[in-house]
Amino acid sequence: MAKIKFTKGELKRQRDALKQYNRYLPTLHLKKKQLQLEIHRQHALIRKKHAEEEAHVREARLWAGLLSDSDIDMTRWIKPERTRIGRRNIAGVDIPACEGVDFAAAEYDLFATPPWIDGALDELRLIVTARQELKLLTEGMAALTHELRTTTQRVNLFEKVKIPEAEDAIRRIKIYIGDQMANTVGRSKIAKQKIEKTLEAEVTA
Repeated sequence: MAKIKFTKGELKRQRDALKQYNRYLPTLHLKKKQLQLEIHRQHALIRKKHAEEEAHVREARLWAGLLSDSDIDMTRWIKPERTRIGRRNIAGVDIPACEGVDFAAAEYDLFATPPWIDGALDELRLIVTARQELKLLTEGMAALTHELRTTTQRVNLFEKVKIPEAEDAIRRIKIYIGDQMANTVGRSKIAKQKIEKTLEAEVTA
């Protein structure tokens, strides 16, 4: 704690600081709660997306044998051309949100290729899309977790350090000023008594 001055000006400064801390603290608590709720929601979304990805992988395995026997290279058709990314603001934190994944058009001769190609391509693209979504969800989760940690540190700083320090400084300054005022009154009484005694002595002389 910084050294305080035992003055009325310092008393006002400490009172203003305490008022500001108490006004800002509820906002921090609200932000912390919002972040915790969103992190919980993001956890649920990630679990759901993992489950979707695993389901698509299981489905794609059904085509695995056929793909290995095919002369068609589908790699270029399952590589994303663009991932459309939007932004969401949660309690002041800007996080990414997947709005879709665009793939190059699959160009092949429908009559010269087996009919299962379409189904296999769809499943593989769904896997890639799910993984892109998971990547962005993970990035968002990291940003939210970092902000929650920072907000929690600020809440603890206000509750455990700043507010108690300001309250203690106000108490000590008030005691000091009160003592000084009492001393001043005491000295005034003593001075008054001396003056009265001097006047009495002069009158009776």
